[in-house]
Amino acid sequence: MRRRWFLLGLAATAGTRRAAAQAPYRAVKPGEVLRGRFTQERRIKGFDRPLISSGAFVLAPGLGLIWRTERPFAIDTVITAAGLVQQVGGTETTRLTAARLPFLGRLYDLLGGALSGDWHALGSQFEMTQHGDARQWDLALVPRAGADPLAMPFRSITLRGGQFLDEVSIARLDDDSDRLVFSGQTLATGGLSDAEAARLREAGQ
Repeated sequence: MRRRWFLLGLAATAGTRRAAAQAPYRAVKPGEVLRGRFTQERRIKGFDRPLISSGAFVLAPGLGLIWRTERPFAIDTVITAAGLVQQVGGTETTRLTAARLPFLGRLYDLLGGALSGDWHALGSQFEMTQHGDARQWDLALVPRAGADPLAMPFRSITLRGGQFLDEVSIARLDDDSDRLVFSGQTLATGGLSDAEAARLREAGQ
């Protein structure tokens, strides 16, 4: 079970306010594609050293997220509103539906909303407090009272960034934690490749 979730982990402050629905960076619009790289540091209770992975991601708002872990193992994960499909070495190893595992829907809303700058989805799930401005900001997320711990297994989530989302820190209910650092992000209007579009369609079935 831990390996399954391994894919998942201000200097200028202008006061504090409850975050509005709009992020301080421009939301990725339908038809645009956000690409970038990530490093994930997973700390598990009982282990002295963190588990570190790295790879690349592709986000197409409204369609899904492709999360390609390259190190230490090649794992290709596709997350859509319908669920999650994972491949290792080109062979499908995991297929989970959001209906069977509500956490997947929350994960899609969280990663997709945070990376794309669409905070409407986040606001329905979390109490949000924002610091900073569009140049340098952070956003603290705490699950709303009464949240189902199976669907929302977090104590808190902190997002940090500037033009794009740069870092996500996640504190879990089981005392494990994740830190995701994003880099090399680019926004394009050229759309997905044929292979990427096929992967998202397949995962959404």
